[in-house]
Amino acid sequence: MIPIQNLYYLLCYAWNRLPEEAEARAVSGQAFRRPLPLLARVLLSGTRRLLHLGLPTAYAERTAELPELRGRVLLTPTLSQDLLRRGRAVCAVDELTPDTPLAGLLRGTLHQLGRSRALPPELRREIRQTLRRFPAAVAAVPLSAASLRTVRRLRPGGLGGFLLNVCELLHRSALPMPDAAGQARFRDFRRDEPLMARLFEQFVRNFYRLEQRLFRVSSETIAWQAAAETPEALALLPAMITDTSLECPARKIILDTKYYAAALKRHHDQARLISPHLYQLYAYLQNQPARPGQQLEGILLYPAAAQAVNLRYTLGGHPVRVVTIDLNQPWEGIAAALLGLLAE
Repeated sequence: MIPIQNLYYLLCYAWNRLPEEAEARAVSGQAFRRPLPLLARVLLSGTRRLLHLGLPTAYAERTAELPELRGRVLLTPTLSQDLLRRGRAVCAVDELTPDTPLAGLLRGTLHQLGRSRALPPELRREIRQTLRRFPAAVAAVPLSAASLRTVRRLRPGGLGGFLLNVCELLHRSALPMPDAAGQARFRDFRRDEPLMARLFEQFVRNFYRLEQRLFRVSSETIAWQAAAETPEALALLPAMITDTSLECPARKIILDTKYYAAALKRHHDQARLISPHLYQLYAYLQNQPARPGQQLEGILLYPAAAQAVNLRYTLGGHPVRVVTIDLNQPWEGIAAALLGLLAE
C-alpha cells in the first residue's frame, strides 16, 4: 500500500505533470490517513491557482429579448410575440463567458466536497471560501460520469487536464450508499489493482520523460520477427506494446512495470519468478531489432511489498534485471532509485 504522501507524486507524474513546489509542501506538511482528503487538497490547491490565473473562457450562445438587433434574429418567437412593432427582437448572441464545462465541474465537485463529513472541518471551510471566488456566471455541475465525459471530450490540457483527472479519481472513489438519499462513502482506490497498475506504469514512464535527458522515452509497438503463409495469419499475432522504452545511441532499455504484491511466487515451497512476466519481456527483447553499437537491455520493475528483489541475468544475449522499488520510503529515495536504474 503506497503511503498517502507519496500518492501525490505518483499521480502528478502519472498525469505527466511535474509536482508544484508550493503544493508539494502543503501536501507533505499534513498527515493524511486516506486518499480522499489528499485528493480534495490537491483539487483545492489547483483550483485556487486556476482562479488566480483566470478561468478559461469560451463563447456560449445566449437567447434574449433585446431592443436592438444582435447576433441571429429568431423570427418565430419575435413574430409570435409581435416584438417588432415595439422595436424589440429575440436574438441568439454568442458571448464570451467563464461558464465552461470545466469550470462548472470544478465548482460542482468542490461544492460536494465542502459538504462531505469525510473531510476535516478546516479543509471544508477552505473549500467554501474558495467557492466564493468563482464568478457568479459559473453554474455548478455535479460530479458524475456524464459531466466527466462532457469535459473529457473538450480535451483540456495543462492544469485543467490535471484537475479533470483528480475529479475522475474522486468519482471512482465514491460509492453510493444503498439509500440513494444518503451520503456517499469513499473507498481507498489504492486497492483497485487494475487502476493502480495503470497509474504505476504511467508514473514510471512519465518520471523518466520529465526527470532525465539522456534517453528518449516512449511506449512502442514491437513487430514480431515472424513469417506466415498469409498476411491474415500474421495479423492474428498479439500486439507487443512496451510499457516504457528508453533509448539513446549506446543503449536501449525495455522496462516493463508489474503492479503485483510480490516479484516472486511460491510453487511447491520453492520461490520462483512469475513466468508470464519474464516470458513477455523475453519476447520483447528477442523481437527487437538490434542497432549497430547499441546494447539492448530489459528490466522488470515491481513495487516492493512482500520482499525486495534485485536479480541480474543474461537472457538470449541481453542483460535483464528483475528489481523492486520501495514506494514506502520518502519521495527523494524513490526518485533516486528510479534514476539509479539507468546508471547501472
